[in-house]
Amino acid sequence: MKKEQHQEEQKQKLLQPLKSLTAYFLFFGFGLAVGITLSSYLPYTSPNFLLAQYFTSTVLSPPPSSPGRIALREFLKPPKVMHDMTDEELLWRASMKPKIGKYPFNRTPKVAFMFLVKRSIPMAPLWELFFKGHEELYSIYVHSQPSYIETEVNASSIFHGRRIPSKKVEWGRFNMVEAERRLLANALLDPSNQRFILLSDSCIPLFNFTAVYSYLLRSSSAAFLESYDLPGPAARGRYNRRMRPLVALADWRKGSQWFELDRALAVELVADRAYAAVFRRHCRPSCYADEHYFPTLVAKRFGRRNANRTLTWVDWSRGGPHPRKYGRGDITPRMLTRMRAGMGSGGKCLYNGEWSDMCHLFARKFAAGALDRLLKYAPQVLGF
Repeated sequence: MKKEQHQEEQKQKLLQPLKSLTAYFLFFGFGLAVGITLSSYLPYTSPNFLLAQYFTSTVLSPPPSSPGRIALREFLKPPKVMHDMTDEELLWRASMKPKIGKYPFNRTPKVAFMFLVKRSIPMAPLWELFFKGHEELYSIYVHSQPSYIETEVNASSIFHGRRIPSKKVEWGRFNMVEAERRLLANALLDPSNQRFILLSDSCIPLFNFTAVYSYLLRSSSAAFLESYDLPGPAARGRYNRRMRPLVALADWRKGSQWFELDRALAVELVADRAYAAVFRRHCRPSCYADEHYFPTLVAKRFGRRNANRTLTWVDWSRGGPHPRKYGRGDITPRMLTRMRAGMGSGGKCLYNGEWSDMCHLFARKFAAGALDRLLKYAPQVLGF
C-alpha cells in the first residue's frame, strides 16, 4: 500500500513541469490570437516606416531654427576697421562686386577719405571742422607706421579707431603702393562707399564738405588720377625693360600718387595681380613705384574713364625730389584763395565735359606749425 502511494507521488512530480509548459503555451497562444484580432482593426504600419521615423527624428532632424532672420543689411555690414585678415584675404574679399547694379535697399552714398600717414595727422583739428555735421556721408581710414601707438589719438577725435591693419612703408619702395591698395581694399568693404580719395598727413581741404561731396558724387569721371608720359631720367629713365611684355616703354606713365576713384575702378585696382607682380619685381627704389604703378595701369587699361588730373594741389615750382612745404608765415587769405583758383595755372579744367574754375579740392604740403593760421582763416576763405 505504501509502495503504491509512493509511486503516485513520483508520477505527480514528473507531470508538474509538463503542466507548467502546457499552461505557458496556452497563455502564449491566447495572447497571439488577441494580437492578430486587434491588428485587423488598426491601419497597417510597416517596419520600414517605423525605422524611417526613428532615424528622421533622431539622426536626420534639422537643427532648430534661429529666432530671427539675418537681414541683408546685417550681411553687408563691414567688419571692424581693425581685423586679422591677411593682405591676400583682404584683396580677395574687396575685389567682389555684384553683377546687379541696382541696390535692393536704400543707402546713402559715402566718400571714403583714406589717409596715408607716418604717425599722427597734424591737421586733424582742421579736418574735424571740415567733417562736422556730415557724419552719415563719409568714412575715414588711416594707414600709419606699425610703430605708431594709436592711444595718442584723442578718444573724441573722428580719427580715433579708424586705423587699419598697417605695415611698414618706405619712401620709393613698392610697399608704398601696397599700403595704398590696402587702404582701398579696407574702404571697399563698406558697400556705401562710392568715391575714394587718397590723402597725406600734410593735406588740407580747400572747400567745405558739401562742395567736395557734391563735386565727387556728381562727377562723370571714374578717376581723377594724373598720368602722363615724360622723357628724361625722372620718368622714362626709371623704366626697366624687364617689365616687358606686360609693360612696354610706350605704356610707361608718371603722375601724382594722390588720386581719387569711383567704386568700380577701385575694385579693378585692388583685383590687379599681373601689374602688381611686375612692379614689385622690377620697380626698385630708384623707380618710385608710387609715381608709376597707378598712372601706368590706369592709362593702359582704363584711360578713357580717367580725367587725367589730380584733385590735390602741390607746388613743384622750386624743383627737387619734394614739393614746397607751407609754414605758418605762408598762410594768408590771399594764398588760400589763389590755391582754390589754381595758383596761376590758368584756373580752368574740364569737369563733366565743361570748363570749370574748381579744379583742386585739396592741397599739400602744410607744416604742423601752420595749423593755427589755417583754423583762423578757414571760416573766412575755405567755407567751414
